[in-house]
Amino acid sequence: MKFAYRFSNLLGTVYRCGNLNFTRDGNSVISPVGNRVTVFDLKNNKSDTLPLATRYNVKCVGLSPDGRLAIIVDEGGDALLVSLVCRSVLHHFHFKGAVHSVSFSPDGRKFVVTKGNIAQMYHAPGRKREFNAFILDKTYFGPYDETTCIDWTDDSRCFAVGSKDMSTWVFGAERWDNLIYYALGGHKDAIVACFFESSSLDLYTLSQDGALCVWQCDTPPKGLRLKAPTGWKADLLQREEEDAEGEEETTIRGKAAPAPEEQRGKVKYSRLAKYFFNKEGDFNHLTAAAYHKKVHLLVTGFASGIFHLHELPEFSLIHSLSVSDQRVASIAINSSGDWIAFGCSGLGQLLVWEWQSESYVLKQQGHFNSMVSLAYSPDGQRIATGGDDGKVKVWNTLSGFCFITFTEHSSGVTGVTFTSTGYVIVTSSMDGTVRAFDLHRYRNFRTFTSPRPTQFSCVAVDSSGEIVSAGAQDSFEIFIWSMQTGRLLDVLSGHEGPISGLCFNPMKSILASASWDKTVRLWDMVDSWRTTETLALTSDALAVTFRPDGAELAVATLNSQITFWDPENAVQTGSIEGRHDLKTGRKELDKITAKHSAKGKAFTTLCYSADGQSILAGGMSKFVCIYHVKEQILRKKFEISCNLSLDAMEEFLNRRKMTEFGNLALIDQDAAEEGGIAIPLPGVKKGDMSSRHFKPEIRVTSLRFSPTGRCWAATTTEGLLIYSLDARMLFDPFELDTSVTPGRIRAALRQRDFTRAILMAFRLNERKLLQEALESVPWDEIEVVSSSLPDLYVEKVLEFLASSFEVSRHLEFYLLWTQKLLVAHGQKLKSRAGKLLPAVQFLQKSIQRHWEDISKLCDWNRYNVQYALAVSKQRGVKRPSDPPGSEDEAGPPDDDEDGLHLLRGRPGEVGAGGPLP
Repeated sequence: MKFAYRFSNLLGTVYRCGNLNFTRDGNSVISPVGNRVTVFDLKNNKSDTLPLATRYNVKCVGLSPDGRLAIIVDEGGDALLVSLVCRSVLHHFHFKGAVHSVSFSPDGRKFVVTKGNIAQMYHAPGRKREFNAFILDKTYFGPYDETTCIDWTDDSRCFAVGSKDMSTWVFGAERWDNLIYYALGGHKDAIVACFFESSSLDLYTLSQDGALCVWQCDTPPKGLRLKAPTGWKADLLQREEEDAEGEEETTIRGKAAPAPEEQRGKVKYSRLAKYFFNKEGDFNHLTAAAYHKKVHLLVTGFASGIFHLHELPEFSLIHSLSVSDQRVASIAINSSGDWIAFGCSGLGQLLVWEWQSESYVLKQQGHFNSMVSLAYSPDGQRIATGGDDGKVKVWNTLSGFCFITFTEHSSGVTGVTFTSTGYVIVTSSMDGTVRAFDLHRYRNFRTFTSPRPTQFSCVAVDSSGEIVSAGAQDSFEIFIWSMQTGRLLDVLSGHEGPISGLCFNPMKSILASASWDKTVRLWDMVDSWRTTETLALTSDALAVTFRPDGAELAVATLNSQITFWDPENAVQTGSIEGRHDLKTGRKELDKITAKHSAKGKAFTTLCYSADGQSILAGGMSKFVCIYHVKEQILRKKFEISCNLSLDAMEEFLNRRKMTEFGNLALIDQDAAEEGGIAIPLPGVKKGDMSSRHFKPEIRVTSLRFSPTGRCWAATTTEGLLIYSLDARMLFDPFELDTSVTPGRIRAALRQRDFTRAILMAFRLNERKLLQEALESVPWDEIEVVSSSLPDLYVEKVLEFLASSFEVSRHLEFYLLWTQKLLVAHGQKLKSRAGKLLPAVQFLQKSIQRHWEDISKLCDWNRYNVQYALAVSKQRGVKRPSDPPGSEDEAGPPDDDEDGLHLLRGRPGEVGAGGPLP
């Protein structure tokens, strides 16, 4: 049960591809990230990834008008009907083809998908339980090329569909007599977006070459007439046809140039105006657009990263700014029209901009290339990641947002670690530098270099934070620096191959170094860096790590083995064969099978659990394995991704892709698409034809366990994955017997036998009963009850208190419990510090979060009160506590000089980090 971990959040990547959506209240952005969907709560500053995954990358997301349902469609045409309320999948469906866009009608009764050159309208799933959630209503033909976009009228009577054949089609959602279909031309490039005007059939169409056409309809929406049958026979025939749902009833075939007699009495469109965005040449294509009907705001994004804000129908420019140098892939506007979300798939950027105040609400970007390393801060509240793009990002584990990015490295980052204080990050890079970053002032305050240029492959810092070590990849040496002075202290030589890993013993001054020369060397930091032991291995060492108590050393080797050593006696204590547990997949261009390619794969990253009883291992595979160290058996295997858009996911090749000329994967399917080709060279109009798409290979580059023991993290091709303890596992008893029942627990509470009730509740281990038992204890009896608890249950009470701090409102009550427990059992807990450390750190993390929130609130209230007093002093307003005539007395008040010093700083900076007032 201790390893009932489940996926909880995805960090490191904020946007990949697909369309962005705002929730109904406009406070959250729904962003597709690979084959998952992340919800960014902008009001509460928190991100959360839905616990679901599609088979391929998400292509489009459609939200119902009430915000309860979402249809998520991937690149393969598989759809998930998801409830955003209970965060679960309600229905699976396959559209039998690639879907470009999906849109609900404003009344929520229908939704339309564009697939190929057709549009299909389905009955939207309602609140009633249905056998088939997706029922096809009508299929609309008309465009000759792929359909690209959809928009509905406000009354859900009609919808418009844009196509790559430069035409826009208006279809009736019902059997209208005067509007079945209408084709609009006037463009010279593919249609990117089309929008209806509010409460009207007037239409705006935008094409890829930056042209906007304004279309006026001669009929209002209420002027649409239902097609009435003639006679009772026609009525009967119509009912029979509707019941039979025949092909003639559900298919509407449009004509681009209908006969004149067919157009009599029908709705007609006329083009009022045509505007052009592009003044910069043919290469800057329009790639995305969004329109807010109430405020008449049009937002357009271009391939160069520029976006424009226009007011329609006058086409007056409001803003013209640049997001980045990459194409804007998706744009969304919230319900109030204040916030605009931009997604740039090239760099993985997500921005939310408030256009009226011209300020950012959210500005997040993941690593441009794959993440290579990660490290948890000692309190578990921050995660630092380093990537091949040379950036170091620090993420908040509670909010899921990146709050600082360091860009000083000029090449890929190979190692990241925190010092024991948690406010200094040390990184190594292929650019030949090791840098130390300060999290108080967010700056690079130390840069360590070697006498001659070398590439560093790993980094480690000792428990005191004074000694920094880094391993070289080309000179086979280990460099030692002083954190205080920045000077090079020593160069350790002895290895005959590249250094693959470094790790300090948490309890002693011993450094372990792993190398490709099939050895692990132990260096004594106190005794002049002398080599104390050399551990001989059977294969090249790829990773090394110490157990949290420093009594054991684990090494991963190239032959897929994990060996365990006693560092004191240099004796091997065990080994695990992990070749069959890796289960690597076969890449599309591999000539050999996955079974044979697995012989060359091994674990490349290791990490002990917080209690030291288990070890996590990962490598060039989609699996992360957790082994029991003592029993040397596989406890659990996590599949980190099921995304078939990544390479090496399947064990066998798809035979349908094999032809007599070779694998179809060799052909770049997106090479002919203008939107899929990068344009890095100036003056190039048709794109760089050498640019190609490729499928990144699935792999796990780094694993770390949180010091709190509640979660672990993995840097993968998909991003930074967080796995937390599964809170849904309800029944996990402890030393249970037949005498422990909920009835007896409540009976003991009624008899005021609180200690026995708490012990029985922990043996039954149901959260609601635990909460009831603890909260039934009067506050003045907490000290007596906590001192009478056995030592075995003290750790369990502390873990429960730590988890309760995250959800409970009884902050003072649980703080009192925590204080009395630590005072009564502090000495005994200190003797078991190694085992209790995860629980204590989890408790510290929960209390620290509340302390930060309350301290900011108290400082803000204190500032407001003192500001009000200062203003009242200036105006001569007498306070109720002042004696008569005090406002006429000369001299400064007791607090300070009229309280005016408070006006010199920003309110949020007053005592933000100080003690509580």
